[in-house]
Amino acid sequence: MTEASHNGGGAPAIDVSGGTVLVFLNEVAGGRKLLAQVRERIEAGAERVAIAAPQNQPVAGQIVDRDELSDAARSRVEVTQSVFAEFGIEAEGSVFDPDPLLALDDAIRAYEPTEVLLSCLSESRYGLRRRDLVEWAVGHFEVPMTHVPVRIDDDAVRWDVTHTLVVATQTVASGDLLGRLKSRAAESPHRYTFICPRSGELSREEVCERLARTLAEMYRSDIDATGQPMSPAPFAAVENAVEHYRVDEILISTLAGEQSAWLGEGLIDRVHELTDKPVEHVEAGGDVAPSAVPDADAEEAKGHGRHEGVAVGDTAGEAH
Repeated sequence: MTEASHNGGGAPAIDVSGGTVLVFLNEVAGGRKLLAQVRERIEAGAERVAIAAPQNQPVAGQIVDRDELSDAARSRVEVTQSVFAEFGIEAEGSVFDPDPLLALDDAIRAYEPTEVLLSCLSESRYGLRRRDLVEWAVGHFEVPMTHVPVRIDDDAVRWDVTHTLVVATQTVASGDLLGRLKSRAAESPHRYTFICPRSGELSREEVCERLARTLAEMYRSDIDATGQPMSPAPFAAVENAVEHYRVDEILISTLAGEQSAWLGEGLIDRVHELTDKPVEHVEAGGDVAPSAVPDADAEEAKGHGRHEGVAVGDTAGEAH
């Protein structure tokens, strides 16, 4: 059996040349360190990238409907696919069984990877025996496992890093909001967690695309950020996120004035009553910032790892 390596810089510890790298998402979408790990594998000669996620309950979600669970998993996969695409890396993607242990088993059977990148919390326990996902995977599979924690361990003990919960949907890719977030991070270290609750007529696919564009822009500026679209109403989404994530401050971004349904629902006042954390309301435009032109590194990565992407679909949801 193999031992799980940890998320560090430099070349991968194993030979991935000509093989498939499987990214297994069990928490949220994206992650700057995850992107860096995938780019390293592409540069080392990996020919194929696949992304898989179980149809499980997100860490902050309160989702009970099966269709919503499936949509949440699809969103995690699609956002991550879109982030990778911003850096010239195309990836296949699928959602699998609701049980993360069974989903990982199915994904490995489906993609036959050379290496698996496990994107999850440092202590992710599942099943009746509350097994640690990473420990179980290392003991169960021959394929090498690399754990890429969703929340960077170093950040948890760094008092100089401000963990900001950003609540935005219509404006999540607004140039106004992106500029404000990058300015904050330039002044002092920030780590952003984005949640995108239901809002207006935006489709799930549109929200995924906008969130992915924002995450990619954060990574280009070397800013740590993760996020996920969320099906609950805005206040419930914030309530769940405050309970499950480390939050030092909350930034709620809406359209200006009467355009914002969230303001009409009294969201800002309700969040102030919910927590003693600082809550800031910003108004941003409904524009979508243009996608940046891929840099030279992205173009090189594209040459190493580009292939035809496959639409996300349930490949094993009924297998068990």
